[in-house]
Amino acid sequence: MTTREVVVHHDASLLAAAVAARLITRVVDAQSAQGSASVVLTGGGIGVAVLAAIASSPARDAIDWRRIDLWWGDERYLPSGHAERNETQARDALLDRLEDLAPAHVHPMPADDGSTTVEDAADAYARVLAAAARPEDHGPVPRFDVVLLGIGPDGHVASLFPGQPGVYDERPVLAVRGAPKPPPQRISLGFSALCSGREVWVVAAGAEKAGVVSLALSGAGRVQLPAAGVTGQARTLFLLDRAAAGQLAGRLGRIASP
Repeated sequence: MTTREVVVHHDASLLAAAVAARLITRVVDAQSAQGSASVVLTGGGIGVAVLAAIASSPARDAIDWRRIDLWWGDERYLPSGHAERNETQARDALLDRLEDLAPAHVHPMPADDGSTTVEDAADAYARVLAAAARPEDHGPVPRFDVVLLGIGPDGHVASLFPGQPGVYDERPVLAVRGAPKPPPQRISLGFSALCSGREVWVVAAGAEKAGVVSLALSGAGRVQLPAAGVTGQARTLFLLDRAAAGQLAGRLGRIASP
């Protein structure tokens, strides 16, 4: 398990801008080192804010958008183009503004077309991931360069909710039924896929996240607090604003506050 590092920024706006800059740098470094990059996107307010910050950044064109694969950590199982889908929000915030982005390298989770079950959709995404995995990845998913994750006030990440079946499941892609927040049907990467990333970044803003951030960094179990169960192969970062870090002051000396 990698040591969790904590970086604190002043507020949510600065956090989104800083994460965007960090992600641009990381992708450029990966492309320089290995020719391409692979990133798992997240939804939610801060996840979309990060994408919007990339869209407005003068440095965004430092990325070769023809040589990046984009995946999703989870998705609401809704019809294609639905405003609540993470894919739709990501396209609105960033992807549709990128002329050089290769459509074949954008891998949204399946939408509800009315003819397949959420289980069929999860299995289909698992097959797409397996087809993209290389022998050197040593597993059923690619070795993602960065896995971006938000964290819910209950401690969920992706669509892995406390005490729900997904926290016990080791498959790389899971169908979720009966999610405790709407919509009830979702698709999610499981822990085995999320933790295959070279770097996992948990991004959180707001005082309502302070309690679960503190618990996640204090060694809670993944069943009760899924955010405690995600770690990167090389690095695990908790990127926070001051409100989300409000219960850490004085206890964790590794907080930096630029």
